[in-house]
Amino acid sequence: MFRLKTALLLAAVLSAFVFSLDAAAQQTVAKAPAVPPPPLAPLSIPGDATRGAVLGETCKGCHGVPGSHNAYPSYYVPKLGGQNLEYIEIALQGYRRGTRSHPTMQAQASSLSDQDIADLATFFSAWAGEPETGKSDASAHEVDQGKQKAAVCQQCHGEAGVASAKQWPNLAGQHFSYLEQALNQYKSGQRADLLMSQQVAALDEAAIAELAAYFSAQPYLHQTPVN
Repeated sequence: MFRLKTALLLAAVLSAFVFSLDAAAQQTVAKAPAVPPPPLAPLSIPGDATRGAVLGETCKGCHGVPGSHNAYPSYYVPKLGGQNLEYIEIALQGYRRGTRSHPTMQAQASSLSDQDIADLATFFSAWAGEPETGKSDASAHEVDQGKQKAAVCQQCHGEAGVASAKQWPNLAGQHFSYLEQALNQYKSGQRADLLMSQQVAALDEAAIAELAAYFSAQPYLHQTPVN
């Protein structure tokens, strides 16, 4: 009888130990950070600017109105005039896939085919216009500090914010508040991007604002006209 009770007790202790290990393993898995999905690439199909103009009528309600604001959080809607075709394709694919966080843009992109995206990118990237600086209230000191910090950005985005490769966005002339919002989203993971998440990981609030100040002060991108 004593041996039986001892055996039962040992079995109960062992069972509890195994259960504890299993629970701990599940908790560890639950806390493990999600691995970002593979990078998106530009599409390999030609776009039709004429068809893109028709599809783009909806987009102009925000991107074609000077001074248009995103409601919450509040920031200026980004300029598309002068933006790279390949980057626009990648951005729209990101909204469609859900790895770029913006409910309205995700809803708009969710039904787009690859051909739709190629056509829209061809249309918007072809807009001609005069180089402009972005809307910004940043001080000259912030711009100067941002210029010093922007050296690490040059390999992809160019010395003054004009990208050396077309799959990267042009930053020069983009609105300060949009650039600040985008950098914060890369830092928080709301925009899933293996490269950018590493680049912004160590940036604090001030550094993000200074980078946004510098690039918005460089004239390049321009407002997409309504008509």
